[in-house]
Amino acid sequence: MANRYWVVSLPVQKSASTLWNSLQDQISKHSFDTPLYRFNIPNLRVGTLDSLLALSDDLFKSNTFIEGVSQKIRRQIEELERVFGLESNALTVDGVPIDSYLTRFVWDEAKYPTMSPLREIVDGIHTLVAKIEDDLKVRVAEYNNVRGQLNAINRKQSGSLAVRDLSNIVKPEDIITSEHLVTLLAVVPKYSQKDWLSSYETLTTYVVPRSSKKLYEDNEYALYTVTLFGRVADNFRTSARERGFQIRDFEYSPEAQESRKQELEKLVQDQDSLRSSLLQWCYTSYGEVFSSWMHFCAVRIFAESILRYGLPPSFLACVLSPSTKGEKKVRSILEGSCDSTNSTYWKTEDEGGAMAGLGGDADTYPYVSFTINIA
Repeated sequence: MANRYWVVSLPVQKSASTLWNSLQDQISKHSFDTPLYRFNIPNLRVGTLDSLLALSDDLFKSNTFIEGVSQKIRRQIEELERVFGLESNALTVDGVPIDSYLTRFVWDEAKYPTMSPLREIVDGIHTLVAKIEDDLKVRVAEYNNVRGQLNAINRKQSGSLAVRDLSNIVKPEDIITSEHLVTLLAVVPKYSQKDWLSSYETLTTYVVPRSSKKLYEDNEYALYTVTLFGRVADNFRTSARERGFQIRDFEYSPEAQESRKQELEKLVQDQDSLRSSLLQWCYTSYGEVFSSWMHFCAVRIFAESILRYGLPPSFLACVLSPSTKGEKKVRSILEGSCDSTNSTYWKTEDEGGAMAGLGGDADTYPYVSFTINIA
């Protein structure tokens, strides 16, 4: 599938079929690797010249907006598929691959009646796409919120002993709690363990001798228990901190541990559910935005062709996807299909064209042309 297409319209001198046959012949002879398709545009309602000019001013901005939303949804799909190791699915419009939808475009009369004013069609497309963008923001925020909570819990469970949750390390038998005795948990730098073992009994009075036991060790720290009289616990904390040992606050509670476990399981389920529904929504919404975008492009090529070539509408619209090295040759073929006087008028300044330096977003070609990037 190509990632970039040109949508162009050429002025018809004799008949559209004659021009189409001639263009096909030239492309096949001089740029045979360039796919070429008719872009079928119905007879849309022209309206007044003033309304067309006013619409033309907004078409480029609206196209940028619609293209931007389609790319946002596409990037979200790619991120979800990458993070969860899913195979990339082909993007479609109602089951039709997007490249086929573009190259075999058929106007949806039921959704966009051709007798509607062009402004009404464009505004309707813009409103629809804006609503989809708002929905995307809400859904992504909801998903990221759950994902963020889950990541925070995982960080607590997998971080260093200085910050991680200790409930899955400490067992009930590790803790002694009585009327007078308490067990504290000390986080000791990995390379200070000898210092801890030789000094903990003297950090304060009333420390139970040989009561310290190592429960766990990571790359930076070791976790030790120590049992002492409750009334000297605060003194022990202060002395330990002065020696570079951290006493972690911890209270063993089976109920709290079970509650955290259930919370984690629910967040995992919520994340999976939201990911699945967000991904499915993105697939569907991308198809809807892409379909709207192609109808918008049809309106754009129609309006700009009327403004360029005049009334009654007499132009041939087509879609091409030239290779980078073949672009110059294809441009030459397209220019050769236009009136030679008109071609000179639209040449660049170096070539002596009258429209050089026009500025803005106008293409300096003697025909209407714009690019669609679908990746």
